[in-house]
Amino acid sequence: MTRHWTLDDIPWAQFDPTKVDPDLLRAIKAAALVEHNADDYVTYLCNVFADDPDFVAAARQWGAEEVQHGQALARWAQLADPDFDPALALQRFTEGYRLPLEATQSVRGSRNGELVARCVVECGTSSFYSAIRDAAAEPVLRAVAARIAADEFRHFKLFYDHLQRYQKTRPMGRLRRLLIALTRMREASDDELAMAYWCGNGCRDGYSRSAQSAAYELHASRVYRFGHIQRGLGMALKACGMDPQGWFSRRFAGLTWYLLQRRQRRLAAIAA
Repeated sequence: MTRHWTLDDIPWAQFDPTKVDPDLLRAIKAAALVEHNADDYVTYLCNVFADDPDFVAAARQWGAEEVQHGQALARWAQLADPDFDPALALQRFTEGYRLPLEATQSVRGSRNGELVARCVVECGTSSFYSAIRDAAAEPVLRAVAARIAADEFRHFKLFYDHLQRYQKTRPMGRLRRLLIALTRMREASDDELAMAYWCGNGCRDGYSRSAQSAAYELHASRVYRFGHIQRGLGMALKACGMDPQGWFSRRFAGLTWYLLQRRQRRLAAIAA
């Protein structure tokens, strides 16, 4: 088994404060909190898949790697902003946002649906960190993002493989999977990222989900290029049992890219 990277593998000494993008820094602080909060997701997933020891073991390993992502991002954010206090920000975040840890059934209605939703999340994170890797000027952030992106692609395969296992015994139709995937994509603007952005950036002013979500989106979405969107959506469609390179995937990616650019212009105008 290949050794997983550690924080000691990151070239921290190469950090260049002159190349830090302050807007991207705000988004990274939020991402650090969400990644670091993976322990709660592990608890939830282990409850939902309690009688599936193979998946439970995989979920625990996944969670440990996600927490490490949060630690790496938080350490970089502290280099970029010495006033950033990750422990305090994480405390505020976990107090403000909680998962349904008492649940024993998936909020998606089935285990297949849960795995589709997890695949969608990994599509989004792999695309996001790939985009940061390709867009960031600061060398240490590029190194951190490259390692996290590689992990997230591997995590997609992990959840996808378990989804395929469940599909063999109790298959879920493509349309149902697609509806779950689209629902999970829309949830990108839910309380989790909004609360993380607010807590990560000093809890300035009163909390407003719409305002904080828009601020996060404005700062985070600028790193994307069409290729990142196309690849991420193709992976999501694959989890739905559809051709990731077919005509629907190409048109879906084109429409999403158009809507993203229009949304960016609108948010920029509002911010200005």
